[in-house]
Amino acid sequence: MPNIRSAKKRVKVIEKKTLRNNMIKSGCKSAVRKFEEAINAGNIEEAKVLLSEATKKIDQACTKGVYVKNTAARKKSNLSKKLNAAMA
Repeated sequence: MPNIRSAKKRVKVIEKKTLRNNMIKSGCKSAVRKFEEAINAGNIEEAKVLLSEATKKIDQACTKGVYVKNTAARKKSNLSKKLNAAMA
């Protein structure tokens, strides 16, 4: 445990940021999971809607600094590849 007052404050700040990041990541994972369930069920129209929602969540996480720009691009690319493969 830190003894210095500023270090104690940093610990509190880091805990808050960790909770926020975990919440944002969880939202992204849920959106991706719903999209993949729709793909596996064969609901292409529903998957298209869910793809846009998942993309939006990933972009928001990228804006907040949870994901790096290239990581977000890779995740979105993989989702669109899955949709294109399911449509073909």
